[in-house]
Formats: sequence, structure tokens, C-alpha cells
Amino acid sequence: MVTRIAPLGKIARTVLALGFLTASGLAVADEISEPIGYIMKVQGEASMTSRGQTIDARVGQAVIIGATLRTGAAGSMGVTLSDNTVMSFGPNSEFTLDEYQFEPAHEELKLSASISRGTLNFISGVIAKLKPEAVELKTPTGTIGVRGTHFLVKVSE
Repeated sequence: MVTRIAPLGKIARTVLALGFLTASGLAVADEISEPIGYIMKVQGEASMTSRGQTIDARVGQAVIIGATLRTGAAGSMGVTLSDNTVMSFGPNSEFTLDEYQFEPAHEELKLSASISRGTLNFISGVIAKLKPEAVELKTPTGTIGVRGTHFLVKVSE
């Protein structure tokens, strides 16, 4: 029995080319941070700075590691992270997400952030429930270790 391999058709060549482009784009994709959460509410003046660019915050916008969230004098913003941590920021707030890992299957859990001014209403998600010591919030005068599920922080200028 002779097995004959048909020449690559147009569709097969396209699929092969797309597969090659996808494989070669993996290095680029790794450099682009995955969303760790989303902006769920925006009222008044609010912005997000990420990768050196500042844009107006809008509902549905992805939040990535290293993002700085700011609200204006009459602004507020609500963010939900992938582990269901919920954060609400009041007027004149500035908050940065420093580190975030949420891979419970591999026991890789970490949430580290800092607030330099304003108010934050924090409702902890899965990370704090599974590994409370993996959640920390830095302020200008100290670090909050999360051991409960809900707290409010106010940082005066």
C-alpha cells in the first residue's frame, strides 16, 4: 500500500502560516501583561496610568500589574480583580497595583498594592481567603496585612 501525501492546499498553507505567526508572536505576547481585573464603575474624573500612558478610566477597561489608578476631586472608581477582590476609590485617590498572582492550582497567590492618597474601601477576594498573609497594602506610613474581609483606608495628604 502506498500512502500519498497531497500537496498543501491554499487553506492548509494559510493555517500553517497563521500557526507560525502565532508561535513567533509568543515572545511578544509574554511581554504584554494579562488583565488582572476590570474597572466596573467610574464617576467624575478618573484615570489610569499604565506603561507610561495615562488615559481616562472607563467601565470595562482592563487593569494590569503596575497600573496606577487616580481619581479627581469629585471622582470615584470601582475595580474588581480576577480573584473577586473589590476595591472602591473615593475622591483624590492614588493607588498602584505592585504585584498580583492568582493561580490557586499552583498555590501562587499574591496581592501587593500601595495607596499614596485618598480613600479605599477594600473587600478581599479569594487570595485573602486562601492565603491571608499574601495580601498587603502599603501606605505612606505603614503596611496593612489583610486578615479580615473588609476594611476602609484613608490616607491624608
